[in-house]
Formats: sequence, structure tokens, C-alpha cells
Amino acid sequence: MKKILTAILIFAAFTTTIMAQNKTINTADSKVVWKGYKVAGSHEGTINLKSGSLDFKDEVLTGGIFVMDMSTISTTDLKGDYKNQLDGHLKSDDFFGVNNYKTAKLVFNNVKVTGKNSYSVTGDLTIKDKTNPVTVIISVYGSKATATLKVDRTKFDVKYGSASFFDGLKDKAIYDEFDLVADLQF
Repeated sequence: MKKILTAILIFAAFTTTIMAQNKTINTADSKVVWKGYKVAGSHEGTINLKSGSLDFKDEVLTGGIFVMDMSTISTTDLKGDYKNQLDGHLKSDDFFGVNNYKTAKLVFNNVKVTGKNSYSVTGDLTIKDKTNPVTVIISVYGSKATATLKVDRTKFDVKYGSASFFDGLKDKAIYDEFDLVADLQF
């Protein structure tokens, strides 16, 4: 009886291990797009992923982690001097301070199935060494996933141009929330 019980436990552990998978994100083929809004319009660009993975059990998303290389933040809707100026400003201490804060990280805490291939994820987002909870909407299809979230930048000490902290900005105000959309390949 003891041998049978041991064999069953070993088989169960082996089966569980096979059903759980950690899939590494292909950072070269994946893309993170940001879009920030201001009274007078918007700007958008990209940030490279440094690393990431998604965890699955029986083909259902159960976890994940992403690390973004903040030194790669780049504007895609401007060219020339305007692009260079905005890219430099985004990398400065007014915004993301990339000399001191090289990466930003998202760690999944709870994954809830919301439909076929759809998930609502609560996780911890860390920017400038400040960690706050966020909600991420994720769709997974085959070896691809799309993740979207809104980020309140002021919770991460990115307050430049925020009407929540500075008076008299008028049409120079930058809205507190920005969007991130990640198209992931694994």
C-alpha cells in the first residue's frame, strides 16, 4: 500500500510539473507602446522590454513578470530636434530619471479569467523605485499576448506638468494617466 501511495504522489507531482509552463517573452519580437495625453494633444512612443515571462497551467494564464528598459523610452510621433528634446526630457529627472532608475517592472499578483483567452490581472508596477498596484487586461492567442493598462504617473513621483500638483498650467498641463500597450511574443 505504501508503494502504491508513493507512486501516486510521484505521478501527481510529475503531471503537475508538466502542466505548469513558464514561457519566456521574446523581447526582440515584442513591443511596448506608451501614449501620454496633454490638454493640447498627445505623444506616443515605445519602450523596449528587457525581460519577461508568462506562467501557464493547463494553458490558462496564472502569472507573469515584465521588466522594461527605461533608457530606451522613445517618441515615435515626432522627428528631428522635437523628438530629441522630448526623448531627453522623458529620460530626465522631471519624468523617469533613467540615469538612476534603469528599469520598470510589472509583477502579476492575481490572475482572473474573464472570458475565453481573456484575463484581468492585478499586479505591482514599479517605476522609479515606487511600487503601486495596477490592473492589466490581457488577451492570449497561441504564442501571442496583448496587455493594456492605464498608469497614474503621479503615484510614481512623475509629477512634471500635472495640474494635480501645479496651478496655472492651462494648456501646458499633462494628464496624470498614460496608456501602456504591450504586444508580446513567446
